[in-house]
Amino acid sequence: MSETDSAPEAAPAPAPQHPFTLAVDVGGTGIKASVLDATGKMVADRVRVDTTYPLSPETFVSDIVELAKPLPSYDRVSVGFPGVVREGRVVTAPHFVTTHGPGSKVSKELLRAWSGFAAVDELSKRLGHPVRILNDADLQGLDVAQGKGLELVVTFGTGVGTALFMNGVLAPHLELAHHPFRNGGTYNDQLGDAALKHVGVKRWRKRAKLGLETLDELVNFDHCFVGGGNSRHLSGRLDEARYTVIDNIAGILGGIKLWEDSPGVPGEAQEA
Repeated sequence: MSETDSAPEAAPAPAPQHPFTLAVDVGGTGIKASVLDATGKMVADRVRVDTTYPLSPETFVSDIVELAKPLPSYDRVSVGFPGVVREGRVVTAPHFVTTHGPGSKVSKELLRAWSGFAAVDELSKRLGHPVRILNDADLQGLDVAQGKGLELVVTFGTGVGTALFMNGVLAPHLELAHHPFRNGGTYNDQLGDAALKHVGVKRWRKRAKLGLETLDELVNFDHCFVGGGNSRHLSGRLDEARYTVIDNIAGILGGIKLWEDSPGVPGEAQEA
């Protein structure tokens, strides 16, 4: 190449594609959000706020509205919620019915407030856009499931989340984390963040492996995706032929799949 020649100019990055989706990942310790284009590419950095306690449904909605304010404009909203949601209404919200967060006393007042809360309707009103909402582990699964056989998603965070897919189709949500696991405790009790802090990483990791093995005996999965903030403690320590440790960003990116009208997306995710 001569001195007068110049290197070819790099092709400009493709413009973000509409529609834009506000994707919200609700957790027991924090609420995260970003805006995604139609291909699932983030058009803004993630923003985060701590989950406040006690958390009423009204405060929950207001926190999401405030979280979204600094983000770019969007056309629709996807929310991953740590509980059971059917037809846009909350059935269970185990973290949020407590007075001071997971492990604290259950408030009868909050229990009543959250039971049947019309989350889709209220968020749609406040945000001014159509909303779809799904269990957070289910939502992560929408991003990572490969559509081959029986796939299990297990998330280790504040609590334990699970989702099941058969040939890419999401099964009805089961709260396996509340089922007895060991020594009279549930998966949440034994493998949640509080247990990790109490027993330390080494003992927790051993318990987590036992938990995954027990879930395998229960559902006989073909592959298991392990996510959540504490999954990092299992990275490189699981059989890669049967397990994949996934990035927590799946809780955001699954928001696009929630708007794909396909057999893999449940009818309960439809907006009001």
